[in-house]
Amino acid sequence: HGRDIVLIVDTSDSMRQRGFDATNRAKNKFDVVKEVAASFVDKRENDRVGLITFADIAFVASPLTFETEFLQQIIGMQRLGIAGKRTAINDALVQSYSMLEKSKAKSKIVILLTDGVDNMSEVTVDDVKSLVSKSKVKLYTIGVGTERDFDGVYLKGLAKAGNGVAFAARNSEMLTKIYDEIDRLEVSKIDDKKVVQHTYLFTYPLIFSILFLLFFIYFRTMRSM
Repeated sequence: HGRDIVLIVDTSDSMRQRGFDATNRAKNKFDVVKEVAASFVDKRENDRVGLITFADIAFVASPLTFETEFLQQIIGMQRLGIAGKRTAINDALVQSYSMLEKSKAKSKIVILLTDGVDNMSEVTVDDVKSLVSKSKVKLYTIGVGTERDFDGVYLKGLAKAGNGVAFAARNSEMLTKIYDEIDRLEVSKIDDKKVVQHTYLFTYPLIFSILFLLFFIYFRTMRSM
């Protein structure tokens, strides 16, 4: 059994705000979100999970994978400001639906998490709602922080178009409960043979790509010194 799930995580500058975790107010919202997302991924025994992060731009941090430990490492590597400081929610949604376009899973899910308002996307709200409503992908939205931080009406509209639910998390405890609730979604079947195939096909090439990028940055830095 399994599902194809894409996590969309906001990495804009507003995620630096502290006090979201009552037990450790030194943590910023992004630190808490990474911990909760990693815990959610850890429970995905037979689900494929992908990760998209966004700020000024949206990009695929990890394609769909069964490798939970690998994805947890990718989540841990994410940093604020890596994609800019603003918020391109619509563009991130388009990328997530593109990632699921060829998925053969009967249950396809996108979980969007943001603490802001879209102010950077090239894709319009109407266009993204049209995309979401025509797709068989279920969309869940999570607004993080106070109601002044994010556009609740906008997130509810997206979730409704995607046949999902809009949630709001004012603190880390609420966020954990929201992911637990989403975790109780209906499970669909994926061929076990495909599990083995998808486990190995792209994980190692992706690792080599990351290493290549690190070496490229290193040598470029050395040349500029």
